[in-house]
Amino acid sequence: MLAPFGALGRHADLTRELVLRDILGRYRGATFGLLWSLLGPLLMLVIYTVAFGQILGSRWNQASNAEAPFGVVLFLGIMVHGFFAECLARSPRLMIDNSNYVKRVVFPLHILPWTVMLSASFHLVANVIVFALLAKILAGTFSPYIVLVPVVMLPLALLAVAVGWVASSLGVYLRDLSQAIPVIVTALLFLSSAIVPVEALSEKYQLVFQLNPLTFFIDQVREVALWGRPPDWIGLAWRGVASVVVLYAAYAWFRATSRGFADVL
Repeated sequence: MLAPFGALGRHADLTRELVLRDILGRYRGATFGLLWSLLGPLLMLVIYTVAFGQILGSRWNQASNAEAPFGVVLFLGIMVHGFFAECLARSPRLMIDNSNYVKRVVFPLHILPWTVMLSASFHLVANVIVFALLAKILAGTFSPYIVLVPVVMLPLALLAVAVGWVASSLGVYLRDLSQAIPVIVTALLFLSSAIVPVEALSEKYQLVFQLNPLTFFIDQVREVALWGRPPDWIGLAWRGVASVVVLYAAYAWFRATSRGFADVL
């Protein structure tokens, strides 16, 4: 029953080494190294705030009449989308790019999507840290509920692993999948509340946005990190259960399809 979570248990040491290699490899050769994990989000947050919150004068009005510069609100939305988009975009070629692991019978291939998700989580944490440090200055607010961001994101993290298993296995047999994923990633951004509040849309479009799995998590991250309100615990519980169910189904799919990876690659 715990097999899908083997990356965090039996293979925890291997997973940690792969995640560290992935993170450090991204900044290898850069003068500032890992410092870019903080500098990058910092520069983006400043750009969004200046461009949208100051120059364009955009404001984000909530039902409670709370306001914040659009750049700050946009940053949180893109932060959540970026986390899931990184996991999704890398998945189709995950087995292809690691074909040397595929050909080793003893290597636990199912931990690879976990490493991608945990690497993306590192950058998500960096984004949250930057936001927490500057929210008071740029938005005039600081929410103590920001510590609940990992709890809010947990169901989405499990869903990202599940999607990684399905997409990485399909990517072995359907090489065109890697060309279609960027379109899906873009659709997930523009058909979510990352840029436009769902309440501002007409009813016929609201359903489309609400069916996007990212919309709920983007809204909840804003609730706890920006608006200073507790999350929707019931909604989180339901999505947590759904993510676990999808996770086990995706793991079963991956195990069944992985038998042919070595032959195809």
